Amino acid sequence: MGRPREFDIDEAVDVAVDLFWRNGYEKTSLSDLTGALKITPPSFYFAFGSKEQLFKKALDRYVSVQIRYFEEALRQPTSLGVATLLLKGFADGYTDPAHPGCLCINSASPCTSGNDPVRQEIAKWRSVLGRKLRNRFKEAKVQKDLPADVNPEDLAQYLLVVGSGMALAAQSGAGRKDLQKIAAIALNAWPH
Repeated sequence: MGRPREFDIDEAVDVAVDLFWRNGYEKTSLSDLTGALKITPPSFYFAFGSKEQLFKKALDRYVSVQIRYFEEALRQPTSLGVATLLLKGFADGYTDPAHPGCLCINSASPCTSGNDPVRQEIAKWRSVLGRKLRNRFKEAKVQKDLPADVNPEDLAQYLLVVGSGMALAAQSGAGRKDLQKIAAIALNAWPH
């Protein structure tokens, strides 16, 4: 019979989210993780398999907790409402003193290869968000909330790129008011 686990997996994932967020994926070492979790490397590998697998769990947690406003934004009655709530969420979330910036930007930026598994995992996550936005904007076109010549895919990518830029700005010290100004400019360009 094996020894019982000495730590809570959910708490461990929360600790990992914090470490990956602050340090990025590449700069978070196995010793950083095992030290923060107060476990040995064999226990770490038994519980998570690898640093990469733990990152995937951390990314899932990040999406479900830190950007839960995304699903609320999709339920807004207009496409402008979707964009407004999403950009507001980015401005508020990226300037949270406990976790400035974005876990994905902090973790993907240092990756040098397009084949990097972390970059690929983040790209999958971004693709899911883009697809949800695109589908919402297709619906908005059917409802005549967006002009007929608007491409829902382009509009979805526009919001995600603005959001990524806001995350980089926050990482470089931009405050909430700075990001709100960026959001206001992006919203002024929204198609009517």
